[in-house]
Amino acid sequence: MILGVDTSLGSAVGLIGRDGRTLAEVSQTGNLGHAEAIGALLEQVLAAAPSAGAGAAPTDEVAATAAETLTHVAAGMGPGPFTGLRIGIAAARAFALGRSVPVIAVPSHHAAALAVIEWDAPAEPFAILTDARRRETAVTVYEGIDVDGIPHAVVDTVLVPQAEVDRRLGALRRIEVTEISGAALARVARRAVAAGRTLTGPEPLYLRPPDARVPAAPKKVGS
Repeated sequence: MILGVDTSLGSAVGLIGRDGRTLAEVSQTGNLGHAEAIGALLEQVLAAAPSAGAGAAPTDEVAATAAETLTHVAAGMGPGPFTGLRIGIAAARAFALGRSVPVIAVPSHHAAALAVIEWDAPAEPFAILTDARRRETAVTVYEGIDVDGIPHAVVDTVLVPQAEVDRRLGALRRIEVTEISGAALARVARRAVAAGRTLTGPEPLYLRPPDARVPAAPKKVGS
């Protein structure tokens, strides 16, 4: 079982079984309220997962069973805004630490691309677009899947001014994504684990630095 957690857009949590099928998935749209939503979403997914035993089990027992049988937690690493992205990554790491399972870092656009590929298997390259705010769009271009079944990025994620998207992408098919599937994120992680691959490093993909800055040292005042 792999749990997927992503807050690069809204807040999303999904759980997949050994065969990669979705066992439970919930999400909340919006760029705010990640901290308030993520805990409740985790509880909902674990409670909705099928019990390992026969027959119906109480909600808390089902949640405990699902949590105990987890093998990995997938964390969506962005692109996304600084604060929202960190909340999901921290939640995924804390959840994994509490259950002594590894965290698999997954680029969030990979999950969006896999969902597209699973849905209609496009034969041509396509671009995943997400709102980066400040009149900019985060763009990653994909072409099918690689030998390990992982979406193949032919152009790494870049920030593009919204006014220039049409000119930059031309006739390339574009898919604007407003939420990431936690289950698709987990499926990308499952394939990475099976192939023994690391998809991205431990640092989130922010694309721009946070607005907050470390204060400069106070100026010395002469006597």
